[in-house]
Amino acid sequence: MAPPLLLLQDITLTLGGNPLLDKAGFSVSAGERLCLVGRNGSGKSTLLKIAAGVIQPDSGTLFLQPGASLRYLPQEPDLSGYATTADYVLAQITDPSSEWRAAAMLDALGLTGKENPATVSGGEARRCAIAGALASAPDILLLDEPTNHLDMPTIEWLERELLSLNCAMVIISHDRRLLSTLSRSVVWLDRGMTRRLDQGFSRFEAWREEVLEQEERDAHKLDRQIAREEDWMRYGVTARRKRNVRRVGELAALRATRRDAVRVQGSVTLTAQSASTSSRLVAVAENISKSWGERCIVRDLDLRVLRGDRLAIVGANGAGKTTLLRLLVGQDQPDSGTIALGPSLSMVTLDQQRRTLDPDKTLADTLTGGGGDMVQVGTEKRHVIGYMKDFLFKPEQARTPVGVLSGGERGRLMLACALAQPSNLLVLDEPTNDLDLETLDLLQEMLASYDGTVLLVSHDRDFLDRVATSVLTTDGDGIWTDYAGGYSDMLIQKNGTLEEALSSEKPVVRVAPPKEGAGTNRSSTKKLSYKDQFALDNLPKEMEKLEREAETLRTRLADSGLYSRDPKLFQKYSADLQKIEEKLVESEEKWLELEMKRESLAAGEN
Repeated sequence: MAPPLLLLQDITLTLGGNPLLDKAGFSVSAGERLCLVGRNGSGKSTLLKIAAGVIQPDSGTLFLQPGASLRYLPQEPDLSGYATTADYVLAQITDPSSEWRAAAMLDALGLTGKENPATVSGGEARRCAIAGALASAPDILLLDEPTNHLDMPTIEWLERELLSLNCAMVIISHDRRLLSTLSRSVVWLDRGMTRRLDQGFSRFEAWREEVLEQEERDAHKLDRQIAREEDWMRYGVTARRKRNVRRVGELAALRATRRDAVRVQGSVTLTAQSASTSSRLVAVAENISKSWGERCIVRDLDLRVLRGDRLAIVGANGAGKTTLLRLLVGQDQPDSGTIALGPSLSMVTLDQQRRTLDPDKTLADTLTGGGGDMVQVGTEKRHVIGYMKDFLFKPEQARTPVGVLSGGERGRLMLACALAQPSNLLVLDEPTNDLDLETLDLLQEMLASYDGTVLLVSHDRDFLDRVATSVLTTDGDGIWTDYAGGYSDMLIQKNGTLEEALSSEKPVVRVAPPKEGAGTNRSSTKKLSYKDQFALDNLPKEMEKLEREAETLRTRLADSGLYSRDPKLFQKYSADLQKIEEKLVESEEKWLELEMKRESLAAGEN
């Protein structure tokens, strides 16, 4: 085995009275690609900072091969003190003959080198820091969440670039696709200790379950051994006093071992509170366009979103994903065209910037709205401490200001706030940022079982494959194309990578509602007829009534013994439900037709 370039051994670090790292460590040899995984707050970033020499451990060994160069990419790069982004990248290069790599990397990452570090966005700062790390061509790369704030094309470029390097790497990331592609070994940081798997990340989750199952078996054996010792202590024949003292000590040691064996962190509980069922048609966009100045964001888009859809919007940064998302939910208005939202929508939004979080408020006040100790979760009230525990917050964090929480903790807090509200439409803008792999798994499971509709913006390819039922991606110049399936399905249909897809000239796939009578023949009266206006006002009430009747029939049909007791009644309920659902669809189509006609006439009047 090749000697390690970097070795961390028996690293311990205590913060706030509890050990964060307890004899943790890892080693990486030349050309080895290692991923470091673990839950939010487990100490991954801290261990990487120790490896980079940024912070010092309480004890342990850190060895760096003499002459080996190391570059560390932190989660939040600090570019202060440099006049331009080019100055920052050049400062990372020690060999003057390699300075050409600075310009090459900046150009590949979409930067000119003239940007002022004080005014760049988070994504630009991240790309500049990546350019500096790669341009220096080190022997060891330490990367902490390298894909944060990057768009899909840049993530795929970075993946290819890292694959082409021969240097040793240690990577922390929540991007499963990136880890599966790059890693050859996995170090799992759990409860302060590290375990190593000398296989790629794709094998990790199955291995982790095997380890946890073995821990459960070992804990069960310990329980039985403790029970035998306690039985001896109570009922055994009294022996010499020294022997009794020894057995008492052994029992205490067994109990301590058991406490350590079950020192688990718990699990997140994610359950979305459902509101009443929405109409079958959630949103219909007809020929919408939107521009900012001379730049067209959306051009002539026709789209229909149905109840239960999980629509993902993907594209490069600046393509207009968030703008399109806001258009589809009625938060912004198009320059031309119409957007009609179905009735009975209860929308909950998760904002990627987390602007709704007040950094000065405590965690408890954020969840309760400052109104006592109870949280309104759907139709019931829960004590804030109990609800916090569902999202892995400790009771002592209740009075912690939001501003001092980590990125992962703020992400969980946003989820806690959002999922407490009843909804039938979830709008998620980059929901995966800073979440650990276990929380991502639970979020995916929750979305899979969610009864409502999901509109999603994300750069996480694995997350999109697991969640999305369709993907809306940009073809450039404001043209958006709708593809069935997840992200990988979209790539297959486009027959290329996302970068190639962005410049492709494939025809736009559009799904539009029937246009017959929907205002194609403009009325000269510039307002709806009395009959149409009456129908527009009363159709929502009729649809709500039909939904209630349909829900009643679904509840009756859910009785597993109904068919065996009364087959004819079962068939009658089934036929009635089919007729009601058909009538509901007709009513929704009519309502949308009239709503678009009204908006079209109002636009003509203006």
